Amino acid sequence: MTVDLTTEYLGLTLKNPLVVAASPVTADVGTLQQAEAAGASAAVLPSLFEEQIVHEEVEFNAAFERGAESSPEAMSYFPEPQEYRLGRDVYLDHIREAKRAVSIPVIASLNGTSEGGWIRYATLMEEAGADAIELNIYFIAADVTQTGAQVERQYLDLISAVKESISIPLSAKVGPQFSSPGNMALRMVEAGADGLVLFNRFLQPDVDLDELAVTPRLTLSTSAEMLLPMRWIAILRGQTDASLALTSGVHSGGDLAKALLAGADVAMVASSLLQEGVGHIETILIWLRQWMEAKQYDSVEQLKGSVSQASCSNPKAFERGNYMKALTQPIGDPA
Repeated sequence: MTVDLTTEYLGLTLKNPLVVAASPVTADVGTLQQAEAAGASAAVLPSLFEEQIVHEEVEFNAAFERGAESSPEAMSYFPEPQEYRLGRDVYLDHIREAKRAVSIPVIASLNGTSEGGWIRYATLMEEAGADAIELNIYFIAADVTQTGAQVERQYLDLISAVKESISIPLSAKVGPQFSSPGNMALRMVEAGADGLVLFNRFLQPDVDLDELAVTPRLTLSTSAEMLLPMRWIAILRGQTDASLALTSGVHSGGDLAKALLAGADVAMVASSLLQEGVGHIETILIWLRQWMEAKQYDSVEQLKGSVSQASCSNPKAFERGNYMKALTQPIGDPA
């Protein structure tokens, strides 16, 4: 029995549903080639950050202005603007190098929160050869005077602005912190998102007790974290034609199978590769293929969405009924 692992994501035909998420794995062309050799079907490059772009432009312009105020000779200390290498230029070069190095689709990532001139870099990413763009919206609504409607409008305006600037597919990677995640997902698709990546991991700050300072804290995901995005993908499957990607918590072939059964077109992995190495991609795909053969699934397309809310025999399992069952079940009993 030959199992067809092919899937469609953002209008791209992928050889299988395992995509490498934006991470250090895709920051290096050599590692990216290893990921392709292990079986990865596509890769999302690390994000180019809005703050990075804005800060560099401010510093760059300030340097020239300071030089201009001193003497004409001082300007000779600075390179011509078109020769000045900023992080954004390095990022665009990385897209070009990645496209030359691998044959799988390369998805650029743009991380920001506000609509502004920086979104023109989406166009530059397309020109550099990116097959699609993942808009990673990492926004903490820390302004307590800002309403939920205002926050949602910020997301939608940003998606719309970026989509208008490019002709390649656009996915929106967002967190689950909306009063109605499903409705917001549909509105993001209406705003121009060709796909949704669910969900962004909002990394929490920690406090250093020695330095008495707030510090960043990065922890790798666990398989338990995929339960939240899996639920919402199962709810959305059949209610939108947009591509659906599950990210956060995919560590094994079983996790990948669950993501597909819920309705994901692809699953994105990062933490497991940082822990196990890029060769773990092959292990995941071998397990998926063998499991599909055992369950007599001919293809990923046949498998996809089999237990989504629209397809499963008990749709309430994705709603409150499952919550009640979990809390009344004795600890240690199988679900």
